[in-house]
Amino acid sequence: MTVCLLINKCVNMLREVGIKSPLADVEWLASDIFKCRRSELALYAHKMPTHEQVDRMLKNIKRRLDREPLQHILGIGDFYGYEFRVSSDVLIPRPETETLAELALGFLQPLTSQIVFDLGTGSGCIAITLAKRCPGLKVIASDVSESALNLAKLNAETFNAIEQVEFREADGLAALVEGEQVDLIVSNPPYIPSGDISSLQPEVRYYDPHLALDGGEDGLQFYRLLAAEGQSRLKPGGKLMAEFGDGQESAIEGLFAQAAWPNVETTNDLTGKPRIVIASAGQ
Repeated sequence: MTVCLLINKCVNMLREVGIKSPLADVEWLASDIFKCRRSELALYAHKMPTHEQVDRMLKNIKRRLDREPLQHILGIGDFYGYEFRVSSDVLIPRPETETLAELALGFLQPLTSQIVFDLGTGSGCIAITLAKRCPGLKVIASDVSESALNLAKLNAETFNAIEQVEFREADGLAALVEGEQVDLIVSNPPYIPSGDISSLQPEVRYYDPHLALDGGEDGLQFYRLLAAEGQSRLKPGGKLMAEFGDGQESAIEGLFAQAAWPNVETTNDLTGKPRIVIASAGQ
């Protein structure tokens, strides 16, 4: 069996069970097996793979047939042009969250000696991306999961950002000590209503940590916390930026308005959906 025939066989296997983008998934898996770029796979089309390569490919396809996310099989997830290690202990970085990083960078880059608090850092993708793009930045990255923090630390070491990012194991705003203030709070908190988790696609429902998904009965648990207590943790003129789920913008704007934030707005992600709340502290 040539590489071309192996790829075609695997694509058909994924297509038959309704996997989205089966060709792209197979190409990613094949490029990992054959140690090449996806664009270079055509050069291998008529070559004969080894038995070991065929076995590895079919084992990985079996994992994908079981709806294990492609990123878990590969062990990496792309975010803002960086390849982060991922596992079942952390949420896979999503393209929508790149909008959050972009907005944070737009606020931070004109400043100097800034301090950012990344609440619920997971893989560390937001914290590390901000650190890499802002050399003078200090980031406090927290998570309630020790396993997630260990992976985030490994990512920070890989990207030579470990000196800029301080990791703290804590729940919510408890990561900041009394009186500690920052220039920016950034977060992609859990925002799925508890009752909706069972209806999520299998890749999310079975493989993403529920701790990173479950936002309480209405999905707004963490936004109540951020709205009520976040402003006191910001320096004058500081901002809070947080991602939220589909259809939550009005309720979240109401929470921050009720908590008397001077300015609250939402902005869209790359697909045009409202996705980020931006709340500004007083001067």
